[in-house]
Amino acid sequence: MGRSLRFAIMPQKIMDVLMLGRCSHEFSWPRRAEDGDYYQVCLLCAVEYKYDWASMKRTERVERAKPETGIRRSHAREKRPSWVPRARRLKLDIALRYRVNKTSTWYEGIIENISQSGVLFSGPQPLPVNALVEMVFEMPEEISGQKNSNVVCQGRVMRTRDASKDQEHVVLAASIVDYKFIH
Repeated sequence: MGRSLRFAIMPQKIMDVLMLGRCSHEFSWPRRAEDGDYYQVCLLCAVEYKYDWASMKRTERVERAKPETGIRRSHAREKRPSWVPRARRLKLDIALRYRVNKTSTWYEGIIENISQSGVLFSGPQPLPVNALVEMVFEMPEEISGQKNSNVVCQGRVMRTRDASKDQEHVVLAASIVDYKFIH
């Protein structure tokens, strides 16, 4: 497939959304609304859907009310629970490439699981805690809504575990700060 054909596909997607109301939906990472519920936004048409981390599925479409005009009232700060349950993990066994942000050396690794809080993966190169990291992998269809949707993620290493006797790779946990689809 030539370069010009690839660029012709993207404008066609945008035209389908604008003229025909059709969208193939490429969803953002689930976000948390002010009410605590999770939702996803299509990066092409901006439609929002509720997202359920327990089932890892989008549910109904979110219809946002128009913002009120006038004076905003200050709200008392909500009390949050002192204990928050661990986020549900989607177990995977998919390849990823990772590197310290803006360096030239990429390392090959394997994603063990992914959740709303980030990615757990193993690889040959340890990284320091709090290091900014870039990761490239295929986002699971349960999250992106698309098959074969490769993404580049910006993240931060939250913890590491050294390789054990029977394991040659280190295990890294990274939060996902941002990501974008690679077309």
